[in-house]
Order: sequence, then C-alpha cells, then structure tokens
Amino acid sequence: MRETDTTRRSHRATAALAAAVLVATGVLATACDSSSDSRGNGSPRPRPSPTPVWDRSPESVAAVGDSITRGFDACLVLSDCPEVSWATGTDARVRSLALRLIGESGLTERSWNLARSGADVSDLPEQMSRAAEKKPGLVTVMVGANDACADTPEQMTPVTEFRASFKESMGKLRRTAPKTQVYVSSVPDLKRLWSTGRGDPLGKQIWKLGICASMLGDADDVSVKAQQRRTLVHERVMAYNEVLKEVCAKDLRCRYDGGAVFDYRFSGKQLSRWDWFHPSRNGQEQLAEIAYRNVTASEPPR
Repeated sequence: MRETDTTRRSHRATAALAAAVLVATGVLATACDSSSDSRGNGSPRPRPSPTPVWDRSPESVAAVGDSITRGFDACLVLSDCPEVSWATGTDARVRSLALRLIGESGLTERSWNLARSGADVSDLPEQMSRAAEKKPGLVTVMVGANDACADTPEQMTPVTEFRASFKESMGKLRRTAPKTQVYVSSVPDLKRLWSTGRGDPLGKQIWKLGICASMLGDADDVSVKAQQRRTLVHERVMAYNEVLKEVCAKDLRCRYDGGAVFDYRFSGKQLSRWDWFHPSRNGQEQLAEIAYRNVTASEPPR
C-alpha cells in the first residue's frame, strides 16, 4: 500500500522523538557517572598517587667499594681513614651522605662501611652479600678504578667480566634485601687525574711507586704510544660507567649518578697530598655533596 504524505510526516516525527529520547538518556547517564565520581562541585575526584619507589630519605646506609670509600690517604699516608668517607664518615667537615641523611645520633647504629682498599669489581658480590644482611635503606657503590688501574692496559678487567660481577652483586642484594635502594657512583675520570697531577713534581715522583701504572706511569711521556695507552684506559673507564648505568637502570630501586663523579674536575685541593690520586678530605666532601644531591633529588640524574 502506498504511503500518504501525512503518514510519512508521522513516521519522521516519531523517529525524531526517539532520537531525542536516546540523546537525553545518554546525557543523563553521563551526568550521573560524572556526579558519582565528583566531590559535589562537578570536579572529578582525584585518584590516589602511587607510592614512589625511590625513598629520598633512607634511614640507614651501607657502603661497598674500594679505597676511595675507605678514605685511603685522606688523613695519613698509606692508611685508611673511614671517618672522612664520603659515604658513611663521621667527620663534621666532610658531612658524609650517611651523616646528612641519618644525623649524628644514629650514625653508629645505622651505617656500615664494608668497602676495602684495593678491591675491584670481583670483590663486590661478597661485599654486597654482607651489606644485604644489614637490610639497609640504601647501599652506596663506588667501584671500578682498580679494575682500570692495572700494571698494563692488557691487565684491566674485561668489560664482560665487569658486567657479570656487577650483575651478580645486584642479584645477591635482591635475594636478601629486595627493597634496599642502591646509589651507584660513576668511576672517576683517571685521565683527568693524570692531566691534573702531572704538573706537580711531588705527585709524579709518588706515581713512580706504581700507583695506577696503566694511566699514571711515565707521567711526562706524551709520545703517541703513551697517549694510546692512556686512551685505552680512558675508554675502558667509560665502558665500565656504561655498564653501571645499564645494569642499574633495570632495577627500580637503583639510581646511577648520571656520570657526575666522572665529570667532576678534581683539583689539587681535592686530591691527597700523599699520592695525588685518592680524594683528600675536601675531595671526600665533594663526593658526599654529589651523592646527597642525587639521592635526595625528586628525579634521577640524566
């Protein structure tokens, strides 16, 4: 049967009314959803922020690493001086990382210096196991200088071995202390230390005793062969730092210093007057400042 104009108009009116009802229903539903997630003023209810993984004020600190963390040659010649350690020292002038975070009253009971002079990365797993037993809020790591400071560049720790030891160290920590945070310092720029110290006659004489021979040996030799030797050491240090950065980045509770120690320009004032290699008391203070700034920053270094 053929539709009349009146019938067609009736159908169009009915369709328009149905569409209007659907639109209105959707608006009402949206309004209801909005009001159910609001604070009565039309504003969405704020969602709770997730708890940040990195705690900027840990209450205990354990330190692992080598002679730098032990404060070697900072107070007396050929002697450790842990009281001026950048990580856990008690010296008020240095103001170690632990002293700044914990305060003087709790330092003895809640900080541990487990580093050892002469240690390289192969010693780190055992040190980290000891640190894990303390269940500290934070572990500081500074290692790698001794891996590069061999008698010859050929004797430096291979990068693959360096990576394996550092990964093993992190694994040992995580099995016992899964929530402990880790602050990893970059390896200092040994080539810059050579460039700084070679201008001091006393420093060069001391270096002849065998301190970091791969870099500091024959300090006045600027021949092509000597420069190539120092370049090999420099590149190895940079490779170690890349390993520290990459392995640390895979752990949510690990923070690398972004190369801050490597980039720091140690002057004569920051170097031990006995060996022109290890940090002096002032150098330890600078390391403490770098560490504290990075540990307490809201975002990790880039």
